[in-house]
Amino acid sequence: MDAAADRKAIDLKLLDLRGKCDYTDFFLICSGRSDRQVAAIAESIDERLRGEGQKPLHIEGMGQGRWVLLDYADLVVHVFDPPTRDFYRLERLWSDAPVLREIEGDGSSPAQAGVGGAAEAAEDGAG
Repeated sequence: MDAAADRKAIDLKLLDLRGKCDYTDFFLICSGRSDRQVAAIAESIDERLRGEGQKPLHIEGMGQGRWVLLDYADLVVHVFDPPTRDFYRLERLWSDAPVLREIEGDGSSPAQAGVGGAAEAAEDGAG
């Protein structure tokens, strides 16, 4: 999450989807205020994870900057612009998933639940 926060991502959430989803264990959802910022956040996350030896299986939306999806198998990262995030409302779709970590707004008020194991790896990789 730090890689996203470093690029001033807003409203970050790390969701634990283990046992609720067949294709991934964690979602990291965050927003950027503009298409350029969305792309910069996604690039920062990808750069950090590649530096840790994790290459994405798939990247979508980098050119448009409205919704970038980075798929690392166990971790799927969604970086939205605010209108697109509001339209798709992934947090509502996965409302039964525990929120492992949340940074509201611009990151000035972090709230964190207990994390461990793969969640820490996902958090560290995305952060």
